[in-house]
Amino acid sequence: MMAGFMSYFGGRRDVKQSSREAIVTLRQQLQMIEKKEEYLQKQIDEELKKAKANAVSNKAAATAALKRKKAREQDLDRLQGTRFQLETQISTLESASFNAEIMTGMKKASAALKDIHHSVQIGDVDSTMADIQEQMQLAQEVSEAISNPGYSNIELDEDELKNELAELEQDELNERLMGAEHVPVHLPAGPSRVEETKSRLSEDDEEAQLKELQAALAM
Repeated sequence: MMAGFMSYFGGRRDVKQSSREAIVTLRQQLQMIEKKEEYLQKQIDEELKKAKANAVSNKAAATAALKRKKAREQDLDRLQGTRFQLETQISTLESASFNAEIMTGMKKASAALKDIHHSVQIGDVDSTMADIQEQMQLAQEVSEAISNPGYSNIELDEDELKNELAELEQDELNERLMGAEHVPVHLPAGPSRVEETKSRLSEDDEEAQLKELQAALAM
């Protein structure tokens, strides 16, 4: 069978080129079959319309249309079987060509690996890996030394920072209290509103506001 297959493609011709030509030929035949299928399907649809149109008024014509429809359907079934065979052949050829390409690539890779390994000794590999490990360790030490805060020459007094922060909080609190004292109060006319305003500005309310501000600053 293989001998016949090779004789069909001309003996010792290039296998890759032969498979490409065979796939192209099979695809062309598939296109012809697909066009024939479209034509037969149109005829089937037309015969079905004729049978429906004459089903009541002309039973003989309707029967003849159904017979022609059945004949076209049989032709279509045969074409579909042929198309399936062609598609199977194309798939097989493409798979075989793909496998051949892979084998060619694997053979080239194997030969390249042999050439590389002839020029590489295991002792050289061990020595190179040791050098790489040493340089990586040195780079890590340099990175840690650069990121060490001790090299910044900046001395920080934690107590001094806390005192400065407390002074800033007190200044901010005083400024907010000063701003609250200068806020204008718009009161409607009437003695009852005046009494309510005086009660709101009592010492107890001021102390409550002061505590709220201190709590807000402490958050």
